[in-house]
Amino acid sequence: MASPLVSDALWSIIEPLLPVPPPRPRGGRPRVPDRAALTGILFVLRTGIQWEMLPLEVGCGSGITCWRRLRDWQEAGVWDALHRELLRRLRAADRIDWSRACLDSASLAAKRGGDKTGPNRTDRGRLGTKRHLVTDRSGIPLAFILTGANTNDSMPFEELLDSILPIGGKPGRARHRPDKLHADKAYDHRRCRQACRRRGISPRIARRGVETSQKLGRHRWVIERTFAWINRYRRLVTRYERRSDIHHAFTALACSLICFNTLQKRF
Repeated sequence: MASPLVSDALWSIIEPLLPVPPPRPRGGRPRVPDRAALTGILFVLRTGIQWEMLPLEVGCGSGITCWRRLRDWQEAGVWDALHRELLRRLRAADRIDWSRACLDSASLAAKRGGDKTGPNRTDRGRLGTKRHLVTDRSGIPLAFILTGANTNDSMPFEELLDSILPIGGKPGRARHRPDKLHADKAYDHRRCRQACRRRGISPRIARRGVETSQKLGRHRWVIERTFAWINRYRRLVTRYERRSDIHHAFTALACSLICFNTLQKRF
C-alpha cells in the first residue's frame, strides 16, 4: 500500500501553523478538511498535473478548492513559517552545518508569463524566472528568492543573504550567518565580497581568469544536488503560475519537504 502524501509526522508540524477557518453559514457543502486539501496540493506539486485534472480518487475535493487553500495559506504566511519551523527543528537536532554555505541560481521557463519573469538569454529570449538559492554545507535549503530570468546573478546577492532568517532551536542566540560562503564566477564582484565581510562571512568566490572551473565543484556540488531535489517536484521544473506568490508557495513547500525528509533520516 502506498504511503500517504501527508504523513502523520508531517501533519503534526503543519496543522498548528494553519489559520483558523472562517465560520461557514448553515447549509451548503461542508468545508473540505485541511489535511485533504493539503494532499491535493502535494499531489499537484509532485506530479505537475493541472489543477482541473486532479483525480477525485485522491479525496481532496476539486482542484480549484486546493488552489484556493494554497493561495489563502500563502497569504497567511504558512509556507514560509513551515520552512522556518523545520529549519528550527533541524538546528535543534544539530543537522545544519554552518561551516560552509553555497549560493547559486537556476533559470526555468515561465510558460504563462506573469510578474518576476524576464527574457532568458539561454532560452532564445523566452520568458523565464530565476530561482536564487542558498544552502548549508550539506545542501539544506536555507533561503530562496525569485526574480526575472534576465536578472544578473549578483544583483540580489545581499537580499538573498538577508533572507536567511535567524534560526533558533538551541540555547543562546539564533543563528543565520554561515562561516564561509562558496559561489561561482558569476558573483566575482567586490560588492559581493564586501557584503559577506560586513556580515562576518568569509567569501569563497571564484575569480574570473584566475581559478579554473575544475575546482568549482569541490564544495559547490551540494547546491546543484539541491536544485535536482527541487526539480523532483515536477510542478517546479517549469513555471506555469502567472502569479509569483503561488510559485513562491510551491517553492517554499518543496524546500520544506526537503528539510522534512532530512529531519526524518536516521544515521
